[in-house]
Amino acid sequence: MSKFNKHNLLELLMIMLGCAIYGISLDMISAPNNLTDGGISGISLLLRHFWGINMGLSSLLLNIPLIILGYRYMGKRLLAYTIWGTLWLSFFLWFWRLVPIISQLNLEHDLFLSSIMAGALSGIGLGLVFRYNGTSGGTDIIARILQMNYGISSGKILLICDALVLFASLSYLDIKHIMYTLVASFILSRVMDAVQQGTTSARGLLIISNKYQEIAKMIDLKLDRGFTYLEAQGGYSKHKRPVIYLVVSPRELPAIKDLIAAEDPKAFVSVIKVHEAVGEGFTYKQKQRHFLIRK
Repeated sequence: MSKFNKHNLLELLMIMLGCAIYGISLDMISAPNNLTDGGISGISLLLRHFWGINMGLSSLLLNIPLIILGYRYMGKRLLAYTIWGTLWLSFFLWFWRLVPIISQLNLEHDLFLSSIMAGALSGIGLGLVFRYNGTSGGTDIIARILQMNYGISSGKILLICDALVLFASLSYLDIKHIMYTLVASFILSRVMDAVQQGTTSARGLLIISNKYQEIAKMIDLKLDRGFTYLEAQGGYSKHKRPVIYLVVSPRELPAIKDLIAAEDPKAFVSVIKVHEAVGEGFTYKQKQRHFLIRK
């Protein structure tokens, strides 16, 4: 493992925070309202229902074989982070049972609000854990391995694993509670992907036009955005032509469309959704806008 630094400390703290949020979602919302969960957490709920086994203990024991599996694919650093997350999740699953917060939430008889809140909190918690290069153990390890090796969304993998455990949960829950749990699982996957991928959304544009120089000039003058020329070749004509690529914020999209249409109504424009944009104009200090000039 590389030398420990402040960034590693931040990652460990955020993984711990994510496990705390996920744990409170399970202990304070899902369990009291008879909403199950997916993966190891759902199995732990099964074991608690039928045999009264503490969720923290069962979660820890069930994670041992998955941690061994993770060692082969994830390396020492990620394995250490996984063990860290597993231990903290087991701790919080035990700790939150001692804090009667659920009586203050007043959600016992509202399954709809319970499922929304459980899904949102679980998604935030697991999203933080994954965003800072950790897992909370269980099927998170499988999701992390598939994400690293095949680029599959971790939220989608967890949704599939959740569905399998939910099917087994029909042994002690009725279909009504299972359906509300599915709502929570869907919200979890969406929120988790949003937290993990970042909230600084943007739009990427590929602009193909014979008047690319005029369009590029107007982008620089009116939007104050940087851009890149990509060398491209027409598939049919075989003519080489520069393609403009730039990234803008969603609110700038209508303005740049009008700008392109004014210069070349026949220009071909492809708009791509960018989940996260890092750099000047997005996460760094933005340039000052001169509203009297750039109209």
